[in-house]
Amino acid sequence: MKGQDLLAGAARAATYNMALQLCIRMMTFILNGVVLRYISKELLGVVNVRLTLLYTTTLFIATESFDQACLSKIENKDWRQVVNQMWLTFPMSIVVCFIFGSIWMYGLESPDPESIPYYGVGVLCFCLNTIITTLARPHFIIGQCHLFNRLRVVSVAMSELLKCVVAAFLVIYFPQWGLINFCIAQLVCAISYSAIYYAVFYMMIKNKDLEETFVFQSVRDFFPRILPDKPFIDQRLASLTGSFFKQSIFKQILTEGEKYVMTVFGVLNFGDQGVYDIINNLGSLAPRFIFQPIEESGRLFFSSLFTRGQSLQLQSKDSIELVTSVLQHLLKTVTLIGCIILVFGQPYAYLALDLYGGSLLSSGAGPLLLRWYCLYVLLLAVNGITECFYFSIMSKEEIDSYNHKMLLFSVILLGSSLFLTQIFGSVGFVLANSINIGCRILQSVWFIHNFYKDSSYQPLKGFLPSFSVLGALALAYCTTAFSEYYLCCDGGNLYKLLHIAIGGVCLLCVLVTIVISERELIQFVTTRLWGRKIGKTN
Repeated sequence: MKGQDLLAGAARAATYNMALQLCIRMMTFILNGVVLRYISKELLGVVNVRLTLLYTTTLFIATESFDQACLSKIENKDWRQVVNQMWLTFPMSIVVCFIFGSIWMYGLESPDPESIPYYGVGVLCFCLNTIITTLARPHFIIGQCHLFNRLRVVSVAMSELLKCVVAAFLVIYFPQWGLINFCIAQLVCAISYSAIYYAVFYMMIKNKDLEETFVFQSVRDFFPRILPDKPFIDQRLASLTGSFFKQSIFKQILTEGEKYVMTVFGVLNFGDQGVYDIINNLGSLAPRFIFQPIEESGRLFFSSLFTRGQSLQLQSKDSIELVTSVLQHLLKTVTLIGCIILVFGQPYAYLALDLYGGSLLSSGAGPLLLRWYCLYVLLLAVNGITECFYFSIMSKEEIDSYNHKMLLFSVILLGSSLFLTQIFGSVGFVLANSINIGCRILQSVWFIHNFYKDSSYQPLKGFLPSFSVLGALALAYCTTAFSEYYLCCDGGNLYKLLHIAIGGVCLLCVLVTIVISERELIQFVTTRLWGRKIGKTN
């Protein structure tokens, strides 16, 4: 597959993933808005923080290292061995679920059984959710490698929709079941997700809709098998998996650090955890909807064009030019988006929380928490691209070396979380995460600088916004902050609408400035990324 085809495929993947994340976030927000009227904040905290953390931890540790290794560009990679290796995630998930399920059941403080019964059943069901999901992991990886982007969107969107509908129905009509309602919804989600992958690949095989080179030519190919001419798994992939496994543990701690602190050290009660989780979901809308799909597609693109572990001089010249251009322009794109979120998030944090959750969210530390989260979003945007490039090309030795740095980052995150939450409450979690992400950005930037230092390519130069764009952002912030002070906080609905309108005009002015000042970026997006020329009409 040529570089331009990969870039176009990555762009489509990012678009589909953005649509997917938007659908999931919208469904989650609607579900939270519904269930908040029927359940307690404490139950919401147990489900959305304690048990969801169990699910994300077990799934990530059981699959992430396998995913990273099998998506890497390896010479003479045999897809049969890839399928065999991905099936190892199933027994791995059982072991991981047993370990962490036991910790969640017996090692952590359990909720009050009078107010939140069936906690043990919840732990078992969320672990079972992980195990069922891994049954479709080989299909997921094969689909990712062959750019079956719509399949991923459909499978996740449909399973999440079913989960939301089932959860809302059960909570409304059977509120006395409490935690059991969410357990049933989670199992429905996992079963439907795996079933969609099996059904789609089965129909494609029966309809002869696959190329002869595709790994699945029969239903038997869905499952592991002994290979007469090769080992059961590729030792190179197995070695990479071992290196990534150490890294995945630290990465999970860094990703969900604040929830581990809440869960293990109990710095917030379940009610406060529930409120924090809602605000956290609102604040992380942009990272999940925009930046995560871009990061995933960028990782697939970089790992497909650059051979892992090779220096820049050993890479293909055409690949170097394309990858360097994509890296620089992706960095500028996410930086611009992050700056817009930071600027407009400050004066609209209070209004957003008030419209969504009323005084329950807009009073207290909620608006301040969301404002700081906007800075964290900007840091996440930059870190996502620099780190996905870093992880896509470093050698096995560099991966092992980075694992030690991840340990240091984990200590910094957990230590700063414990310290800062004692001073700033829930805002301390955002500050600690920002410090951690800043350290990771410095590490990735240093790697990229050294990777390109003996060449004429300098992707880290020129990714910052132009002075005219920065000026437009500064002017927009002053205008909207003035508007919030005089119109929003103490005004009625009409004043709030006027405040929103002023923000819309300011955003439009910023976007126009970007189009005028960042012509090279606009040309890259419209020509190389989407395969169109400026001014071309369909």
